[in-house]
Amino acid sequence: MTTSRTQALAGVPLFGGLEEIELASVAGDASVRRAASGRAFFRAGEAATRVYVLVAGRVKVTEVSPEGHEVILRVNGPGDLFGGVAALVDGSEYPVTARALETSEALAWSGQVMLALMRRFPVVAINAARLVALRLHALQRVHHELMTDRVERRIARAVLRLAREAGRRVESGVEIDFPLSRQDLAQMTGTTLFTVSRTLSGWQSEGLVTTARRRVVVCQPERLVRIADDLS
Repeated sequence: MTTSRTQALAGVPLFGGLEEIELASVAGDASVRRAASGRAFFRAGEAATRVYVLVAGRVKVTEVSPEGHEVILRVNGPGDLFGGVAALVDGSEYPVTARALETSEALAWSGQVMLALMRRFPVVAINAARLVALRLHALQRVHHELMTDRVERRIARAVLRLAREAGRRVESGVEIDFPLSRQDLAQMTGTTLFTVSRTLSGWQSEGLVTTARRRVVVCQPERLVRIADDLS
């Protein structure tokens, strides 16, 4: 079992720089957590007790706006860290909810164990700091887009980002490899379901994308890139 966990951690950015024997030690301290589609690994407001690394599936990280609307902050794929606040802030609560988009599996460490691992392997602490900085930069970029970009451009950027992070080649183009509703896209881009539906329908009629059964296929990524980069 530890061998399979070690293999799952190989290539995970948080543990980059560790030797195989060190990865095995890290893996030995982990427990396995699974969540069926729609179930949460944790919810906002719950005591932050565990740090997770996703090894299979997809997890959306969300928060609730002051108006009561769920807002998707990011979509995690295999290798991504989530729930890191458990190791970094004593006695904290999770500020967000992490919910499986499909049946998902993660390795988990208690906050105390992860903190001990960071002390034992300083490179893990350095990697964690880099990941936090990258995530902060990504949130700042999204905030800037919400404040300054036209809606169509925001939607195009979101679709391209998801295709890059979770895309797989199919005959007609690049399919975003998890169920993605139009409401999900509306939440990610700070707009309405009506606007997303109208935009995707227009793109579909032009052959840029296809959408069916909560699946999105990018058929002409170069044209979406032009929309995403349009500064007019």
